[in-house]
Amino acid sequence: MLSLNRMAIVVMAKRPFLDWLHAVDPTSFGLTLDDLNHEPNVYLLPEAGSDDEAVRQVGRFCPHIVEEELDGWWRERSDWPAKLDFALFDEWFEWRCHSMVLDLGKVPLVREQV
Repeated sequence: MLSLNRMAIVVMAKRPFLDWLHAVDPTSFGLTLDDLNHEPNVYLLPEAGSDDEAVRQVGRFCPHIVEEELDGWWRERSDWPAKLDFALFDEWFEWRCHSMVLDLGKVPLVREQV
C-alpha cells in the first residue's frame, strides 16, 4: 500500500447550487440533491500540514473545482456566476478534506488530462 502525497476533498452540492441549476436548465426540475450527490466528485490537491493550510489549498483550487462542478451539469458558461470564488464554492457546496490518501492498487497510476 502506498500513501500518496495528496489530500482529497469530497464535494457535494447544496441547495443554492440545485436552485441555480433549476433556474438555468428547465429539464432539471426533477433532480434532487440526492440525485446530484449520488456519486460526488473527489479532487486530489497538494497535501497540507494543517487544517488552515488545507483550507488555503481548497481556496487556491476552488475556481477550478467550481468550474468542473458547473460544467458537469450545465455547459453554457454565460449562465454561470461571474465570480467562481471561495465564497460561492462554500455557499453552493459541502466539502470535506481527507488528509490520508492511500493507494491499494497494484497497477501504476496513470495521469490523463481531462
